[in-house]
Amino acid sequence: MTEPTTQYGYGNAVENRAGEFAGWHHWNHDPYETRSGPFFMRREDDGSYLSAFRAEQRHMNGAGFMHGGCLMTFADFALFAIATDELDGGNAVTMNLSGDFLGAAGPGALIEARGEVTRGGGKTIFVRGLITADGKPALSFTGIIRRIAKL
Repeated sequence: MTEPTTQYGYGNAVENRAGEFAGWHHWNHDPYETRSGPFFMRREDDGSYLSAFRAEQRHMNGAGFMHGGCLMTFADFALFAIATDELDGGNAVTMNLSGDFLGAAGPGALIEARGEVTRGGGKTIFVRGLITADGKPALSFTGIIRRIAKL
């Protein structure tokens, strides 16, 4: 039996069928994101996209807080989720990603990302967003996505 897929951003996303994120989607073609997260996304009633995951001990740094690299990896995932409609199933890469760390996240925190496309329509898509940990700001980010042809 094949898993149900939905067109999200670049490529197909697989619906998660169990646990806290049942009914959410994730990309199954990015091994790094899968090992890092997995990270999930869903379309909200207002048409925007919400990305989320639950912080685990393996996401923490030596001080016991979420590793900055994990937050930036999640921000990169969220860029593409936020730009899903603008990408319209096309391929793209991250040209630029920058973030400002605003607060800490610990094990068990619900990590969420929301944002908006600030400029699109051509080969370059500009996105900004905010990651929260249990509803408190953890990272603000901006990114630039560049459409590319399939190899």
